[in-house]
Amino acid sequence: MSIDDALVMILAGGEGKRLYPLTKDRAKPAVPFGGRYRIIDFVLNNFINSGFFKIKVLTQYKSDSLNKHITRGWALSPFLNQYVDLAPAQMRTGNEWYRGTADAIYQNVFHITDEDPDYVCIFGGDHIYKMDVSQMLDFHKECEADLSISAIPIPIEEASEFGIIEVDENWRLVNFVEKPQYSPKTIPGNEKMCLASMGNYIFNKNVLLDALNQDEQIQSSSHDFGKNVIPMLLSEGKNIYVYNFNDNNFPGMSDTERGYWMDVGSIDAYWQANMDLLKYNPELNLYSKEWPIRTFNYNYPPAKFVWEEGDRVGMATNSMVSEGCIVSGGSLSRCVLSPEVRINSFSQVEESILMENVEVGRYSKIRKAIIDKNVKIPPNTRIGYDREEDEKRGFHVSAGGITVVPKGAIL
Repeated sequence: MSIDDALVMILAGGEGKRLYPLTKDRAKPAVPFGGRYRIIDFVLNNFINSGFFKIKVLTQYKSDSLNKHITRGWALSPFLNQYVDLAPAQMRTGNEWYRGTADAIYQNVFHITDEDPDYVCIFGGDHIYKMDVSQMLDFHKECEADLSISAIPIPIEEASEFGIIEVDENWRLVNFVEKPQYSPKTIPGNEKMCLASMGNYIFNKNVLLDALNQDEQIQSSSHDFGKNVIPMLLSEGKNIYVYNFNDNNFPGMSDTERGYWMDVGSIDAYWQANMDLLKYNPELNLYSKEWPIRTFNYNYPPAKFVWEEGDRVGMATNSMVSEGCIVSGGSLSRCVLSPEVRINSFSQVEESILMENVEVGRYSKIRKAIIDKNVKIPPNTRIGYDREEDEKRGFHVSAGGITVVPKGAIL
C-alpha cells in the first residue's frame, strides 16, 4: 500500500557530540550499527515498510558518508514518483546553518509547497526502533488532530532525561516539559509511568506552514519544535494529540519487541544496543522476513572461519559476523563485526564492536571496545584491560569503561 497524501522529512543533520569519536568524521545517523547497517536505516525502513515512498533526508553536519549511503543504498522508483532524496543545507533563507529542528524544516519549506501533501511527517534519523508509521497517521486522522506526537512510556524516575509530555484522559496534549526536575504528570491510569517524546511528529500541512512562519518572526526563539513550536501551538488551542508508541504493531512483531526504542546517543548506550542484538530472543530482531531491515548491499564473499589446530581455532560464539570477514585462528565472544574484518591467529576479542576493514593482529586481546573502520591492530596488543593505558594512547574511554579506537588510528 502506498500512502500518497503524506511527505516524510527526516532530520539527519545531528552532530552527535556524545558519540564522539565515532562522529568525528560522520553525522550521527551515518554511524554503523549492527554490523552492516547505519543508524538512519531504521527510520527509513520504518517508512518504506509502512508504505511511505516520498522521503526527504535533511543533512548538514559532516554528511559525506551519509550522502554516499543514501545515494547507493536507497534508490526507489522515480517512475512511480517514489524517492528518498537528500536535502543538504543550502542557506536558502539567509546566511545561517540550521538553528534548530523547526528552522531546518523552515529552510526546506519549498519541498513541502512543491509536493503539496495533506500531511507532513517529521521524524528524527538517529534512533533504533521498528514502527508502523501508518498506524500513527491513522490515529492522527481519527483524532482530527492538527499535530500528533509519538511518545513512549518510561518510568517516572527517568523523566529528568527526556522531554516529558502531559496528556488528559483522551491523550490530548496539555503540557510539555523539557527534562523536568520535579515529579511530572503521569499517564492517566498509571502512576508509575510518564510519557517521553520520541521527537516524531505528524502535522497537517497548513498548520505546520503557519507555525513555521510565526516562529521565524520571533527573534528570541530557538526555532525548535519541542521548545518553541509545540508550546506556541498549545497556547493557540490547536488539537494536539499524543500517540502511544506501545500501541504500535508491525508484522512479525514478537512480545519482546513491543515498545522497543533506543536512543543510542552515548557511547555506552550505543555499545549496549549492539550487545542486545546478540541475545537469543532480542528486543530488536534483525532477521524478521515480515518487517525486513534493508541497507546497502556489499559485494563481498561469505564470512570464513579457518584453522582448527590445537589452540589455534577460528571461532565465534554469541556473535554477529558480517560478509567478507575472515576469522583465522582467533576467537570471538559476544562481538559484532562489520564487513571485511580479519581476526588473526591466537587473538581473543570479547564484547566488542569492530567496524569495516579492521584487522586484529596475532596474540592480541581486546575486551569491551569499539574499533572504528580501517584500524590495523598490531600483534600482541591489549585494548580494554587498562583504562589509564588506553587513555595514554589517545583512546577515548567512556564512563562505562568502553574503549573507543578512532577511525584510521595508527597503533
